[in-house]
Amino acid sequence: MFALTNQNFFYLYRNATDMRMGFDSLCGIVQNELNRNPASGDVFIFINKPRNRVKLLHWERGGYLLYYKRLETGTFDLPEFDSMTKDFCIAWHQLVMLIEGISFKNLKTKKRMDLSTVHEQLHVSKMQV
Repeated sequence: MFALTNQNFFYLYRNATDMRMGFDSLCGIVQNELNRNPASGDVFIFINKPRNRVKLLHWERGGYLLYYKRLETGTFDLPEFDSMTKDFCIAWHQLVMLIEGISFKNLKTKKRMDLSTVHEQLHVSKMQV
C-alpha cells in the first residue's frame, strides 16, 4: 500500500543529497550518518543542493518505497533547524507544506491537544496517588 500519514515519523536529512543515489546508498546514509534503522517504518527525506528535487525513503512490509519529486520551477522551502544536527523530525503537515511549496517563514501554529501529552499526564498523576 502506498501511503504516508500523520502516523509516520518523518526525518529530514539536513545535508544536500545527490539525487542519483538509490535505495542502497540512501539506506547507507540513514544507517551510517543518522544512526537510524531504514527498515523502521520511518520516512527519511533527502533534498538536493539546488533544492528542486526531493526523495523520500520508506520501508513498508516487503520492501522499500522511494518517492521522488522534481520541481520544474521554484525550490523547496526548508524549515529552520539547528545546524549541528544531521536530521530532525518534522510533522506530517510540515512535509505536506514542503512538498506543496508553502513557506515556513512567519508561520504560526495554533495550540492543539496531543494525545501523547495527555497519556503522560495521566501516567504521572497515577504515580503521585
